[in-house]
Amino acid sequence: MSKTALTTIQYDAGALSDDHLLELYRQLLIPRLIEEKMLILLRQGRVSKWFSGIGQEAISVGATVALDPDEFIFTLHRNLGVFTARDVPMHRLFAQWQGKPLGFTKGRDRSFHFGSMEHHIVGMISHLGPQLSLADGVGLAHKIRGERKVALAFTGEGGTSEGEFHEALNVAAVWQLPVIFIIENNGYGLSTPTQEQYRCEKLADRGIGYGMRALTIDGNNILEVYRTVRGLAEELRQNPEPILLECQTFRRRGHEEASGTKYVPQELMDYWEERDPIANYEQFLLEKGILTETRKKQWEKEIKAEIKAELAIADQAPKVEVILEQELGDVYAPAPVISEPDLRGEGSEKRFIDAISEGMAQAMETHEDLVLMGQDIADYGGVFKITDGFVERFGAERVRNTPLCESAIVGVGLGLSLKGMKAMVEMQFADFVSCGFNQIVNNLAKLHYRWGQPADVVVRMPTGAGTGAGPYHSQSTEAWFFHVPGLKIVYPATPYDAKGLLLAAFADPNPVLYFEHKALYRSLSGPVPEENYQLPIGKARVARPGAQLTIVTYGFGVQWATEHCERENIDAEIIDLRTLLPIDYETIEASVRKTSRVIILHEDTLLGGIGGEISAHISEHCFEYLDAPVLRIGSLDTPVPFAKALENQFLPTARLQDAINRLMQY
Repeated sequence: MSKTALTTIQYDAGALSDDHLLELYRQLLIPRLIEEKMLILLRQGRVSKWFSGIGQEAISVGATVALDPDEFIFTLHRNLGVFTARDVPMHRLFAQWQGKPLGFTKGRDRSFHFGSMEHHIVGMISHLGPQLSLADGVGLAHKIRGERKVALAFTGEGGTSEGEFHEALNVAAVWQLPVIFIIENNGYGLSTPTQEQYRCEKLADRGIGYGMRALTIDGNNILEVYRTVRGLAEELRQNPEPILLECQTFRRRGHEEASGTKYVPQELMDYWEERDPIANYEQFLLEKGILTETRKKQWEKEIKAEIKAELAIADQAPKVEVILEQELGDVYAPAPVISEPDLRGEGSEKRFIDAISEGMAQAMETHEDLVLMGQDIADYGGVFKITDGFVERFGAERVRNTPLCESAIVGVGLGLSLKGMKAMVEMQFADFVSCGFNQIVNNLAKLHYRWGQPADVVVRMPTGAGTGAGPYHSQSTEAWFFHVPGLKIVYPATPYDAKGLLLAAFADPNPVLYFEHKALYRSLSGPVPEENYQLPIGKARVARPGAQLTIVTYGFGVQWATEHCERENIDAEIIDLRTLLPIDYETIEASVRKTSRVIILHEDTLLGGIGGEISAHISEHCFEYLDAPVLRIGSLDTPVPFAKALENQFLPTARLQDAINRLMQY
């Protein structure tokens, strides 16, 4: 490492002891020496990719050492210093980068795309920004539980243009959450310089718009970073609030090594080379007589020896074994085994909406750490009044109105889950889930498969047409998620199932999307037991036995099919899927073998709907039992229209009899 006669960076040791100052230096050395080794391994082809943080170590190390060891940190590509300062075993890090099971993701993800709950570190996904909302969730858990702790999340200057950045900061400010948001402003988003990323002079200025304190500091000055973060954390533990901290630094290597740095002017590279956080701090300690050349060389020798030994452990570790059962088995976290209770037909008559409300209340009583979040769900009781009176019963901390930040709120739910709590996020209408799509399909769905952490979040989605609500309040969105491994999708058709499946969803540690048809809320009633009961997720039911044909359906389709067959005296067996993911093919196949004719009915548009996948499965696995082609009925392949006559034409109900006639005449 080079050094200058006088340090370019000005340090103030203040009251820090010599031992403390030296420990900060040693912590800086570790990630730098690991990185130098990683660059060699990359050239040798022993690792496939590397995102270098050389020149930025002071931010990761200073911030991490400033926090308590049990305070969560949410990292990005270049935060190796967080992992080393938290004493994450080097051999596991090397194994992670080699794609070996000894790492943290069983070879399923790379780089720092993982977490270690033991070390209170949660890594990123490639979509920049979502980790900020997870930090909000952890901060909310601290606040609800009265824990004097903070959460800290990193983002880059490029990531501040992402919508999640703004949503996460807004939620943290509105709820006054103890979260420190650190912007590592390192000059470039891949090859795009900062002047093309934002117009404000300092990114910290953005904090003003959210009503939070914001500071800009020298991110290459280890003492300034450490003292600033330590001081802020001490304040936030006593008086929770969010802080935006911009750390000015520079990325002296490529976004990743293959991209290079040809787009960086040499004078800019030279300027930041002189501001190297390790060389400058080292020279400061030498000049003050705190560090000696002998100790410096000794530490370098010891750390390099440790790196060599830890790398050898990783090199000798077994490679990934291709085990199909293990891959499929890790998509979901283990869930309670639920048997079908013998309660159907019991209980008093309740409307569909009341069954959901009762299930929610009983879940709140059963799970004291369950938090409900959604727009207008608190004092107002939600637009459908499902949570009416919940604030009085369970308190404003657990029944929370949210800003219009669907993505951030899903992320908050995941953050609560990381703290061992449960979360329910209500989309005011299922259509609005598009604004939270990334968190659901890339964070919630993949978390357990990637590094074994359950995502204990239920997302409730009022869905469906038939109410004259038009294109943006009537869509069937379940097929958007049917393709995503790791999610569970529940779609009840009766009040009894609505309550039992909802309670099962809250008991399940996996992410569950719970669809509830708005048109059934007040139009459908049925017997619902008073007790707290659960129905098995992933198990269909025979809603109506029959022999002539099978109708496979779900949601409002169950009512359409049942009413039509009873009115027209059609001997059809109706299969209510109840759960769309995982889907119960066993029950479907049994009915097909019995009737030999199948119609698949769903409210969703026909093209790309779930019916296509079910049809393909039946054709592949039950072909020899079929006496006719598998038919599908869905809504028109148009957006949902507003006018009643157009909506009636859009929905598939009028086409059901034609399909039955065609099937029976084949």
